[in-house]
Amino acid sequence: MNKKYTVIFIILTAMIFSIWTMQDILFKSKAQRLFLTSWEELRTEYYDKSLNHQDWDRWKNKYLNSIKTKEDAYVAIDSIIESLDDPYTRFLRPEEFEEQNIGINSKLYGIGVNISEIAGKTTIVGVLDETPAQKAGLKPGDIITKVNNIDIKGYKINDVAKLVRGPVNSKIKMMILRDKKTIIYNIKRKEIKIKTVKLNITENIAHITISSFLSQDTPLEVQEALIKSQKTKGIILDLRGNTGGLLPNAVIIANMFLSSGNIVSIVDRNGQSTAIEAEENYDYIKKPLVVLINEGSASASEILSGALKDYHRAILVGEKSFGKGLVQKIETIQNENGLNITIAKYLTPSGADINKKGIEPDYKVDYTKEDFLKHKDPQLDKAKQLIRDYDKLSFADEKNIP
Repeated sequence: MNKKYTVIFIILTAMIFSIWTMQDILFKSKAQRLFLTSWEELRTEYYDKSLNHQDWDRWKNKYLNSIKTKEDAYVAIDSIIESLDDPYTRFLRPEEFEEQNIGINSKLYGIGVNISEIAGKTTIVGVLDETPAQKAGLKPGDIITKVNNIDIKGYKINDVAKLVRGPVNSKIKMMILRDKKTIIYNIKRKEIKIKTVKLNITENIAHITISSFLSQDTPLEVQEALIKSQKTKGIILDLRGNTGGLLPNAVIIANMFLSSGNIVSIVDRNGQSTAIEAEENYDYIKKPLVVLINEGSASASEILSGALKDYHRAILVGEKSFGKGLVQKIETIQNENGLNITIAKYLTPSGADINKKGIEPDYKVDYTKEDFLKHKDPQLDKAKQLIRDYDKLSFADEKNIP
């Protein structure tokens, strides 16, 4: 090879190697920054200043220099979070963070069904009003067997949900099992506005179901349901299976039923307690109120039901709630990842710490799998009975906390 070309070849090789090396350094640096940012957020924000009684610096010393890729950073972050022994502090990868934001922004793109695993089968448990799914004829109880010719047997619920969602106006083919008959549906996806509140009026009683407190629109939806319920004898707030969401939502909705007072107290990592008070409200709802809770009612659901119970403003029916008395803050990391950090605990108006304890209902009523399969709801039946007999009960008047 000509000496001149040999030199050029060497220079080009060196340049290419340098570019690769620089890209590697930049990529590694970004991955390290991802870890360091998360490590620092936890150190300064986590509600337990002892960080579960451990030397937090040791994690930086252990992992930082060995992190070369984003996946390395993910593994390291998951490891340090696991050491806190806190199920509510979580690192969210981009896909998970996007999922969480979908709920907050109250919209997604799909067909409008709620699915759950029942007896090992992916089952439609709810069909949203005025959605492609409803217009196509899908019904609660339908079992999904295939999505776009993909057999979903063994798929996790989240994975099935991803298959069902898709761009606006794209089509989805679903195979459904209903009453032992197989039905094929071809449905066009649309933008779905997530409704977290559902109203059903029967026997002059308003049954208002709040499925989540995650949407920013939830208080407005509750307010709309209450306006439509003005002529009813009483209200049933159904918080069963509601795992929580945004703290302000619970506070705003509690204020709709309370004229004043402390709704919840937040205790931070320094032991400082801050009471969140109801705004003075002379137009609060005074009519009979029953709240349905179960072991799936958590966080913001417990803030709402705890306040209404402590002020004797509502009767609680069902099963003991989950017992999540901790508050999380959502941090965005490098624009695409999320970090949900436990930053405080909360107390009900009476000063009760319900974390890992839950809230006991005034009337314990079971709701079994057999009840569900037979389309029976003994908890709702009890709530309706209490509304009808409300005038005879000692809960009828709002009282101050002793």
